[in-house]
Parts: sequence; structure tokens; C-alpha cells
Amino acid sequence: EGSDVVIEKFINCLMHDGKKTVARRIFWDAMDVIKTRTKDAPLEVFNKALLNVTPLVEVRPKRVGGSVYQVPVEVNPKRQQTLAIRWLLGGARDRKGIPMAHRLALELLDASQDQGAAFKKKQDVIKMAQANKAFVHLAR
Repeated sequence: EGSDVVIEKFINCLMHDGKKTVARRIFWDAMDVIKTRTKDAPLEVFNKALLNVTPLVEVRPKRVGGSVYQVPVEVNPKRQQTLAIRWLLGGARDRKGIPMAHRLALELLDASQDQGAAFKKKQDVIKMAQANKAFVHLAR
């Protein structure tokens, strides 16, 4: 199943100091938390969250004659996934004071409803790309 690969990847990114069992437990605990907060299937929430924070464009710095332009470029699928995962985990890690499984669950729930830190991050990236549309012609 497709999402299994994604889940594995997600767990690998979540993993700290090679402690995969811990990471896996955190992930599934988060899924349990999501179960208590919503009637949607936890994995659907997870997939929706990923989808919602997946960026289609980003800006890359490009040097042209002494000045650096932020050039909007399309994000290739592999990087889209990487960024989405990184932002979700970043958003979860920044929520202080509660266990990681809870933070992750909340961030995923937020993201699945177009909210939260990771989603905001994607919006910011889109904004930057829009603002720098003028430099598209520099894209390589």
C-alpha cells in the first residue's frame, strides 16, 4: 500500500538517535490520539495533512551578477514529500509542554484542516514564490 512507504519515511524522519521503536510508537500513539479527536480514520487525517502541507513551488536563491534573486521553482515530487514531512515534524516539535505523540497528533489534525505551523509554512513559501514571480525567467 502506498501510504505504508510514506509512513515508514515519516517514522524515519521522526526517529532520533536511531531509536526506531520509539519513533514508531510515537507515530502510532499519535494515530490513537487522532482517533479520540475525530471520527475520520487516523491514517486519512495523516495523508490529508501531508497533502495539505505539500508545496508545489518554492524559491531557490540564484546569483545573477552580484545580486541574489529568490527564484520560484517547481518542487520535484520527492522533495515535496520531504518538505511536507519536515514541516509537519517541525511544527509538532515546536509545540512545547506535551508528549511528542500528542504534539504530532495536534499538528496533523491542524494540517488536515488547513491550519497549524506546517500549513502556515507552506503558505509562506507560496507567498514568497508569488512575490518573486518576476524572476521566473532566471529559473534553470
